[in-house]
Amino acid sequence: MNWMRDPTAETAPLKRARTKPPRSLQGLTIGLFDIGKTRSDEFLNHVEARLVERKLKVKRYAKPTNAKVAPTEVVQKVVAEADVVLIALSD
Repeated sequence: MNWMRDPTAETAPLKRARTKPPRSLQGLTIGLFDIGKTRSDEFLNHVEARLVERKLKVKRYAKPTNAKVAPTEVVQKVVAEADVVLIALSD
């Protein structure tokens, strides 16, 4: 079984079973999450353009700053609205 480390800020590491990826992105909402690192918005702009070209539904989300964990409200919005999420990490 594949395991994934939970990347949230926890005091003790937690292992969770990896969720099986969807067979297709058709009909799903793809969340693009900008963590506030330099140029990550540029990367997500290109990714969004390619997904929209393929007629896929995209929603954008962002942390207010890369120096802190995402506010609970932002995380809850992503969970409620997106079926899959791509998180941009870049410098």
